[in-house]
Amino acid sequence: MSERDMVLFEKDGAVGHLILNRPEKRNALSLEVMKRMIEILRDVSIDPSTRVLIIRGNGPVFCAGHDLSEFVGEESSVHKVREIFRVCSDMMMLIHKLPQPVIAQVHGIATAAGCQLVAACDLAVSEKGARFATPGVKIGLFCTTPMVPLVRAIGRRRAMEMLLTGHFVSAEKALEWGLVNKVVEPENLAHETLKLANDIAQYSLKTISLGKKAFYDQIDLPEFSAYEYAQEVIVLNSTFEDAKEGIEAFLQKRTPKWKDK
Repeated sequence: MSERDMVLFEKDGAVGHLILNRPEKRNALSLEVMKRMIEILRDVSIDPSTRVLIIRGNGPVFCAGHDLSEFVGEESSVHKVREIFRVCSDMMMLIHKLPQPVIAQVHGIATAAGCQLVAACDLAVSEKGARFATPGVKIGLFCTTPMVPLVRAIGRRRAMEMLLTGHFVSAEKALEWGLVNKVVEPENLAHETLKLANDIAQYSLKTISLGKKAFYDQIDLPEFSAYEYAQEVIVLNSTFEDAKEGIEAFLQKRTPKWKDK
């Protein structure tokens, strides 16, 4: 299978789909897979016709983490391992920097870097029966990089429990903890994820992009600093053509016509 075939991209109207396509490897994130994901994410970032991105996987699982075969053997070295984790971190951060909201569509399992991928996405929809884990401790490789978005999604105590035990967390527990937004029947997973994506895609991409950036910029600031930052962002937002159009449409009781300006 070629590098390009290991990660696919499809469009469904205004919604893009980044599809992990290594079912025989449980959609493991090899170095080449992550580099291809970065290519797709960069292409999406400059494509205003893609208003929301869904990340999903082909085969029986969403993603089982890194391709561990790259960590052993003659080709393995500290330099190679450092590159793997650097590229992985770049890819996860690019999801946050993407102008479009990103939704993880999770089935089967999401473990280690696969769980990290779920936590790094802006939203996540899971099927009932899906399971999540950061089991690196079981093989002597603590999931330090997955813990970065994980602790920010579910909090310190819960993240530490997952990291220290390596135990699986059910979809229902992941919902309770805030790792996913919604849990649905397996047969409804694709429909419900696309429905959520289309709910968001109907709005101004200019406004959504500004709001997404502001969300991540302010989230770790002290409350006072966050308010100072947020008030400047909303003042800037009020100057957008789409904000003026949206307010006028609301007052005139009509549907706004977005220009993404």
